[in-house]
Amino acid sequence: MSQAEQTETVDEDGVIESVSGPVVTATDLDARMNDVVYVGDEGLMGEVIEIEGNLTTIQVYEETSGVGPGEPVENTGEPLSVDLGPGMLDSIYDGVQRPLDVLEDKMGTAFLDRGVDAPGIDLEKEWEFEPEVAEGDVVEPGDIVGVVPETVTIEHKVMVPPDYEGGEVTSVESGEFSVEETIVELDNGEEIQMHQEWPVREARPAGDKETPTEPLVTGQRVQDGLFPLAKGGTAAIPGPFGSGKTVTQQQLAKWSDADIVVYIGCGERGNEMTEVIEDFPELPDPQTGNPLMARTCLIANTSNMPVAARESCIYTGITIAEYYRDMGYDVALMADSTSRWAEAMREISSRLEEMPGEEGYPAYLAASLSEFYERAGKFQLINGDEGSISVVGAVSPPGGDFSEPVTQNTLRIVKTFWALDADLAERRHFPSIDWNESYSLYKDQLDPWWEDNIAGDWSDVRQWAVDVLDEEDELQEIVQLVGKDALPEDQQLTLEIARYLREAWLQQNALHDVDTYCEPEKTYRMLTAIKTFNDEAFEALEAGVPVDEIQNVDAAPRLNRMGTAEEWNEFIDEIEDDLKEQLRALY
Repeated sequence: MSQAEQTETVDEDGVIESVSGPVVTATDLDARMNDVVYVGDEGLMGEVIEIEGNLTTIQVYEETSGVGPGEPVENTGEPLSVDLGPGMLDSIYDGVQRPLDVLEDKMGTAFLDRGVDAPGIDLEKEWEFEPEVAEGDVVEPGDIVGVVPETVTIEHKVMVPPDYEGGEVTSVESGEFSVEETIVELDNGEEIQMHQEWPVREARPAGDKETPTEPLVTGQRVQDGLFPLAKGGTAAIPGPFGSGKTVTQQQLAKWSDADIVVYIGCGERGNEMTEVIEDFPELPDPQTGNPLMARTCLIANTSNMPVAARESCIYTGITIAEYYRDMGYDVALMADSTSRWAEAMREISSRLEEMPGEEGYPAYLAASLSEFYERAGKFQLINGDEGSISVVGAVSPPGGDFSEPVTQNTLRIVKTFWALDADLAERRHFPSIDWNESYSLYKDQLDPWWEDNIAGDWSDVRQWAVDVLDEEDELQEIVQLVGKDALPEDQQLTLEIARYLREAWLQQNALHDVDTYCEPEKTYRMLTAIKTFNDEAFEALEAGVPVDEIQNVDAAPRLNRMGTAEEWNEFIDEIEDDLKEQLRALY
């Protein structure tokens, strides 16, 4: 049920029988599956998850200590829903869409009491509505009837709710209105407001799902250059503790070219969400120059918050993402991390005494992951526009074991796999994405975009880099046995080229003002500069120049400074000219 329309008085129609952590059982409760209920004397929000005869099982979204048998359970008769409308961007919610800043103002402290509640959007604030329909126009579900300037970056499009019938506009208003005031009336009696509600566990309707052909440009060289993600695609970032999952996701949230970002902190540590909350208002959006929070919605359900709300926060986030998708926007959703979400499901499943699956996870783990990821995609919307949701889920396998159930089930679903490596992280190679383990199944369908918009030989140059890195991986086994000097000179030179690919191109400094974001043109130019060194170096080697002299040319070490160069185009031009001149002078 949405908090915007909670019933003031609800009859007590159930009694608590037992309490086991977040799982409460009640008797004599007239309820349906997924109904929102209020549990105990304090009215803690919960959701019906199982009904067996006269016994109803509820998962409670708040701490249940002190709640005992005999206390009342009140049924709302409505499913868990979110409030949708202007005001969601630049907001921070908990797992059931309670705005944390509003709750803090209510309580006067950062420590929230149980049972406290607030609507997901401000019901009293007035917004400037500009209609895009006139009397006599015929509108259908999903059609845009007007716009509201939600933030300095995003124009909020007010739509006919997807569960309406639609019809002829008989009345339309312009001016300042609250979200619950009627702004458009139809001839069938339907009234359209800026406020909508939608059940979080039900996908909003869309038209056909299309094959994505445009990349989600992330500004991270290893991802854009080697393992691209499509707009409307799915990706997973698994990695052990300390390998950089959260920083990688934060970089994607900061710099990807999505119109809207929904960032879900699902069971992660509070200090990580604090960093997001502190950084995003200060950082400029590379597309608009406005603050990043102007296009961002944060859902903070940290590890010290109730475990049941962690299970629902994923659905809250994807429903908000679908709402902005229906406006025709490209949305990027970051879930950090789906492992904590799966652990919440495991705890609730165990308290329900369900038959456990592998490693204690519920048998329906794979189905739940699939239901979540399949809500991503590029869609032909019901109003004829196009919109997309790209989902990036971090996975936190215990001990970095990628064979555990959450990682394996996720890999069967997603099409981009960014595997983080603890050894790379220990060597301070960030992003610590293992180029030998990672892959992207979107490369072939995205290559035409890169070739049309960046460079015609994009795929050829990328394949050259992949081949060099593969060859280096094979040679490293020999080097560890006999040493680098025992290799033929051409293989020694290959190792040197691969070193520059790793250090100058694949490594990227998220804390450097220039290197934190790398546009695709710069990613391409940096790679071609290293290929220029490769081509000129092998020509010199064939001309009889010793490999030591080739490696010691003055221009080569400057390749490592390409990422941090502000005037990078001129800097790379100069390096390429110097490399050619110095290497050709050797023969």
